[in-house]
Amino acid sequence: MGRAFEFRKARKMKRWAAMSKAFTRIGKDIVMAVKEGGPDPDANSKLRAVIQNAKSVNMPKDNIERAIKRASDKNQGDYKEVLFEGYAPHGIAILIETATDNNTRTVANIRSYFNKCNGSLGTSGSVEFMFDHTCNFTINGEGIDPEELELEMIDFGAEEVFVDEDGIHIYAPFENFGAIQKELESREIEIVSSGFDRIPQVTKELNEEEVADVEKLLEKIEEDDDVQNVFHSMKE
Repeated sequence: MGRAFEFRKARKMKRWAAMSKAFTRIGKDIVMAVKEGGPDPDANSKLRAVIQNAKSVNMPKDNIERAIKRASDKNQGDYKEVLFEGYAPHGIAILIETATDNNTRTVANIRSYFNKCNGSLGTSGSVEFMFDHTCNFTINGEGIDPEELELEMIDFGAEEVFVDEDGIHIYAPFENFGAIQKELESREIEIVSSGFDRIPQVTKELNEEEVADVEKLLEKIEEDDDVQNVFHSMKE
């Protein structure tokens, strides 16, 4: 198994841990998808992907429909995706994906978390190069041979395919998302969820006390309503 498998295994129990936070994140994703490509999922591949993710965390259908309707309202503000980079204590690189309607507020909050926890907020490009930007799909594996699928998906950019109790997982470079999504849909393969990850190229092992220092910062960041995802180079 490769790095994508290990990365998923380490993050599985943490991702979308708080259901209310998951709904907030998806609500913002819906707004951004509708603003970008319109409210019709059939004509908006990005919105289709977000709706699949909403269903995967059991977001009620009514909530999804209301979010799409709100996003279509001209008075609905837009969210801007902003990436923050920095270092936690003990040299751990951190990438923070945010979706914000007030960048001044978000910058101030993120900076305060680093300052309070002995970290340092970096400049653009200071950390991002240490992570591989990937896309991923989880599909219903019923009746599908994973090894055969992997051979077929290589032509569309897939780099790693593996199986667990949730289904078959496909990982590929970020830029191959559209091609893989289109191919899976053309084959009428059920996409359970999809998304993007930033996998650290190198991880650093810390002792128990050092881990606690880093987790203190991570917890503050993850609790912020503007934060969508947090990635780091600490070995888990």
